[in-house]
Amino acid sequence: MRRLLFVPLFLAALPLVAADVPAPLSRGMKAFSKTALAAHDRILAGDLLEGRGPGTRGDRLAQEYIAAQFESYGLEPAGDNGTYFQRVPLLGLTTDREKTSLAFTKNGAPAIGPLKIEEEYVGQNKSQLETDLLDSEVVFVGHGVVAPEYRWDDYKDLDTRGKTLVMLVDDPPASAQEPDLFKGKARTYYGRWTYKYEIGAAKNAAGVILIHTTDAAGYGWQVVSNSWGGESSFTRNKPGAPALHFAGWMTEKIASELFKQAGLDLGAMTKAAASRDFKPVPLGVKFSGTIGTKIRPFDTANVLAKVRGSDAKLRDEAVLFSAHHDHLGIGKPGAGGDAIYNGAIDNASGCALLLEMARVWSETKPAPKRSILFAAVAAEEQGLLGSEYLGQNPPISAGRIALALNFDAIPELGRVRDVNMNGIERTTFEPTAQRVTKALGLTIVPDPEPEQGHYYRSDHFSLGKVGIPAVTIDPGQDVVGKPKGWGAKQSDDYRANRYHQPSDEFDPKWDWSEAVQMAQLGYWLGWEAANAASMPNWKPGDEFRGIRDRSLAAAK
Repeated sequence: MRRLLFVPLFLAALPLVAADVPAPLSRGMKAFSKTALAAHDRILAGDLLEGRGPGTRGDRLAQEYIAAQFESYGLEPAGDNGTYFQRVPLLGLTTDREKTSLAFTKNGAPAIGPLKIEEEYVGQNKSQLETDLLDSEVVFVGHGVVAPEYRWDDYKDLDTRGKTLVMLVDDPPASAQEPDLFKGKARTYYGRWTYKYEIGAAKNAAGVILIHTTDAAGYGWQVVSNSWGGESSFTRNKPGAPALHFAGWMTEKIASELFKQAGLDLGAMTKAAASRDFKPVPLGVKFSGTIGTKIRPFDTANVLAKVRGSDAKLRDEAVLFSAHHDHLGIGKPGAGGDAIYNGAIDNASGCALLLEMARVWSETKPAPKRSILFAAVAAEEQGLLGSEYLGQNPPISAGRIALALNFDAIPELGRVRDVNMNGIERTTFEPTAQRVTKALGLTIVPDPEPEQGHYYRSDHFSLGKVGIPAVTIDPGQDVVGKPKGWGAKQSDDYRANRYHQPSDEFDPKWDWSEAVQMAQLGYWLGWEAANAASMPNWKPGDEFRGIRDRSLAAAK
C-alpha cells in the first residue's frame, strides 16, 4: 500500500493504477514543479533574450541557459566533442528591400507591382545569391502535388524548368465519391509549404509562389508576414543541387489580380484544381525583376544531454525528449510598438517542460534500462532545421532510439481531460500510450484541427523521417472547470492574437498544472519505452515503417 502515497492526488480515485506504478516512477511523478516551469519560461521568454532568433545574441543566451541547467542537474553532455552543443551551420537570408523590385508583367497590360513586401508578398531567393534577376513564365499548377498512391499528378507533362509555379497551399480536397482522398480533412505532407518548395526545386523551377488564404494556410497573413518578412535561415546548398530563385507567398488579393490579368477567375481555377483531370495553366504572365539578398553565415546549436541507462546493454539505446528553443527574434513592431517576438508559449513553454523533465529524470533512482536523451533543438521556426540536422546526425543511431516525444507550445490554461498525440495510432507503442493516459485520467483524442497538418509541422516529424517512432504530446481542449468549447475558443484566440506575434509574452497568471500533466504523461511514457522488452516500431504499411526496419537492422 505504500506506493499509494507517491501517486499524484489526481490519481487517488484510480486505485487499480497505483499497484502498477513502480516506486521510482511514483516518486518522479509527484516531483514536477509549477514554480520551476514558470521560472524557466519567464527567463527564456524575457526581453533579455530578444526573441531567441537563430544566430543572435538571444539565441546563444538561450542555449547557454539550457546547457547550464542540464549541467546543474548532473546530466552528461551529448553534443560535439564532449560538450552540450551540437553545432548547426546555417545561412541567414534577408530580402534586401532597397535592391528588390518584383512584379507580374504582361505585354499590353499594366504591371501588377512593384509588389509591396510584407503587405502583398514575402519570399526569399533560395539560390543563395546576393543579386539575382528573375524573368520567368508563370504557370498555375493547382496544388502542385505528385502523389502516385492517390493517382494524382498536377504537373502532367509540363516542362517546369525555369518557370515560376503558382500553387494552392493545401491538399487536393476529398469528395463525396472519395471521402478519404488525401486523408479527408486531415492535412498530409503534400499540403505543407515545405513540400511545395521541395517539389518545385526538384523540378528545376525558377520559383514557387503560394497563394495564401487563412482557411488553406490555417493562419492569417500576419503570421506569414511576421515569419517571412525578416531573416530566414537555411542550410547551405550542396554544390550542383537545384534551388529556387524565389520561394514565397502572395496574398489572395494579389493572386486574384494576377488571375484576372490572365483572363481567369481564381475561384473557378481553384475548383478546377480539385480534379485529377486538372492540367497546368500557363497564365501568359511573367514574374520579373531583381531580388537582392543579405546573406549572413552563422552557427546555431542543438543543446543535447543524457541520463545514462542502468542496463549494461540497453543503455546504448535511448528514449529522446525534445523541444525547440528558438523563436522569431526581433522583427516588425506589433500594434503596441513592441518588436520582440518573445515566444513564451511557442516555445519557451516546451523548453521549460523539457528542462523540468530533465531535472526529474536526473533524480530518478534507479535509472531506467535505456538511456534518456534530451534535445533542445534550434531553428524550428525556420523549417525544422535543428531537428532535421539532429535526425541526420543523432548522438546515437536512429535505430537505437526507442521513441521520441516532443513538446511544442503548451497553452497553460489549466488541467485538461484529453491529450492529442498525433501519429501515436500509427505506432506499435499505441497500446502502452492508451494504458498510461487512461491511468492518468486522460483520453487520447484525434487531432482537433486535422486540416492544419500538425504532424508535419513540428520537430518530431524530422525524427519520424529517419524512422524513429516520434510524436508531439499536445494537451487537448477539454479544460477542467471550464464550459464545453472554452478551450477551443482560447486556441482560436491565441492563433489570431498572439501566435508568431510580439504579444506571445510570459504571463504570471498562467496555470502551469497543464504543463505538469503533460510532463507526467511524457515521463511515464518514457519510463515504459525505456524499460520495454522490444523497441517500438511503426505499424505495418506506415510510410516510415520501411525506414525503421532498416535502421533497426543496421543497429544490431
